[in-house]
Amino acid sequence: MKEPDFSENDRLRFTTRRQFFSHCGMGLGGIALSSLMNGGSGLAAAAQDSAGAFVPKPTHHKARAKNVIHLFMAGGPSQFELLDYKPKLIEFNGQPIPDSYLKGKRFAFMDSSFKNRSTLLGTKRTFSRRGQSGAWVSELFPHTGARVDDLTLVKACATNLFNHAPAKLFMNTGSGQFGRPSLGSWVTYGIGSESRDLPGFVVLQSGPRGPRGGAVNWASGFLPTTYQGVPLRSNGDPILNLRTPEEVSPTRQRRTIETVGDLNLARLVETGDPEISTRIAAYEMAYRMQSSAPELIEISGESPATLALYGIEGNKPSFARNCLLARRLVERGVRFVQLYHSSWDSHGGPGETLETDLEKVCLEVDQGCAALLQDLKSRGLLEDTLVIWGGEFGRTPMGESREKTGRNHHIDAFTMWFAGGGVKAGSVLGETDELGFGAVEDPAHVHDLHATILHLLGLDHMRLTVRFQGRDFRLTDVEGEVLTKLIA
Repeated sequence: MKEPDFSENDRLRFTTRRQFFSHCGMGLGGIALSSLMNGGSGLAAAAQDSAGAFVPKPTHHKARAKNVIHLFMAGGPSQFELLDYKPKLIEFNGQPIPDSYLKGKRFAFMDSSFKNRSTLLGTKRTFSRRGQSGAWVSELFPHTGARVDDLTLVKACATNLFNHAPAKLFMNTGSGQFGRPSLGSWVTYGIGSESRDLPGFVVLQSGPRGPRGGAVNWASGFLPTTYQGVPLRSNGDPILNLRTPEEVSPTRQRRTIETVGDLNLARLVETGDPEISTRIAAYEMAYRMQSSAPELIEISGESPATLALYGIEGNKPSFARNCLLARRLVERGVRFVQLYHSSWDSHGGPGETLETDLEKVCLEVDQGCAALLQDLKSRGLLEDTLVIWGGEFGRTPMGESREKTGRNHHIDAFTMWFAGGGVKAGSVLGETDELGFGAVEDPAHVHDLHATILHLLGLDHMRLTVRFQGRDFRLTDVEGEVLTKLIA
């Protein structure tokens, strides 16, 4: 029978097995494909959703960025020790907190903040002006400080939730409720991906533990699971059980995938369940990743100079290694890469001190962050890649008395930085009061940050919506303003 006349986009969208179902004959695959193409019960839309993460989609307006690398510092980095220099806070160190600063505020661990009336805590770290921009950067970030002219420091960030897991969820999904899509899922849903052999949204982790809340931070919520983040291991097999057992030949494996795919197609035609089309795409992606994923993490082909730039030591897993993998991922067309590194908690208890433990975690990430920026820039990738650094919230200006002095969680003012992808390099956006309690200039709420990230990728946050359970949802809920001063 003559092959149906499909467009090239249709071929990309529906080629999931047997090289376009052996020219789309009247077998089960051809019948299923015909049903999908003819619509009926929303099947065409379901199939488009399942394949859509693997092909680029048109944007709402001209994009400034093509890819995102989100460096998530899990635990809440202390801006006062790193990027927000407060001479007045140092001057008033040890003095009581003015009541006006506490009125109406909420902090984690209420007893330590209110009943014990912690005093103001000035940093003991040395700050200096760096680069042509003259931005203040702590001694704990010597490498990042050397790249400060590539950054926009956003000093008046704010969020809604003050405990770790809910705050991470809010930073990722714009909501403290489970079941909402993450930022990476919204991005790949909105504009797809330029990689067919790797997921559009990849997650890498380092540090002593994963982020609190786990996989909900990169889940796709009510979007098809095609758009959820896929965690890759930076050493050994990238994904457990991805390798084919030795006793299974390539021919046998291919036939198994084809048979399962045909059965799934039959079920898809019968039920119209979009998750079945997602399952079909997942099988095919896993098959392609058997060669693409091991090649990705094999970094022996990188030059000694590149490995030294990142500070990578052999095959040892590290944040620096994940930064190099992030560059390799965006080179291969992956749309959204998220790196989690823990732990930035700084309450003052064991493993959470501002003296030794903060210094240790800064040492683990500083060189890798700076190397990533330099590497992307030297390869001409930084212009199209938006790099984001920050945690789920910041730290209070007052100390918290535990075994040693630390800082509590603070949601009203904390610092993040952005680089590349159309942002204004070598600048500072926003300012906090002289003690660092709240914003006094250009506040940047999480919803504003999300709106701006989507804008840089060519997406209007108010138009990127999905109807679910009777209402239209978007990443920014019913809020969010684009931070135009952040954009070059």
